[in-house]
Amino acid sequence: MATRRPVRNLLALAVLTAVVQRPMHPYEMASVLRARGKDQDMRIKWGSLYTVVRNLEKHGLLEAVESTRQGARPERTVYRITDAGRAEAEDWTRELLSTPHHEPSPFEAGLSVMGGLGPGEVVPLLRRRLQLLEGRIEADRQDLERERRELPRLFLVESEYALAMREAEAAWVRSLLAELAGGTFPGMGEWRAYHETGRLPSDVAGLAERGLATE
Repeated sequence: MATRRPVRNLLALAVLTAVVQRPMHPYEMASVLRARGKDQDMRIKWGSLYTVVRNLEKHGLLEAVESTRQGARPERTVYRITDAGRAEAEDWTRELLSTPHHEPSPFEAGLSVMGGLGPGEVVPLLRRRLQLLEGRIEADRQDLERERRELPRLFLVESEYALAMREAEAAWVRSLLAELAGGTFPGMGEWRAYHETGRLPSDVAGLAERGLATE
């Protein structure tokens, strides 16, 4: 069996799934993807669209079918998907649906260094995050309810997933806040004392020393 390479460029996948419907030139591809809200579902760098299209053509996943020019506008090349491109798009979709991929978030990064701030500062920061999350969740619920009256669910499942992830994050932040505000978070006293005295607790200092020893 051939080795399957991981999906890296989600813009390439978005392009293939757009062109599978009909041939398009890159400007039209961008318009279709924006209209579908793909820039909300994927991290898309629009400036690299033409490079992505050329690479898809280079690898035989797209092929040029015609070039057109209107007045003084630059020439536009229309591309269609090849059989190999269709198979590749289907394979990418199977991988994305079946295989979990962990992408660390900025929030995870913040949590990993949370100890650098005192508990008294962390609590209002998390409360602010929760407030923003709850506002976004309410807006997303309203948007989803409106879209359900206009679109089949097949085209809304990614929005449902995004809403569910935000609701789960809000619930987790709410639980963490309850521990911090209630003083039940393990090691709370030592954490607070560190920021009051500047001295690391002995167990934390030991961990830091072991970390340095392994470098």
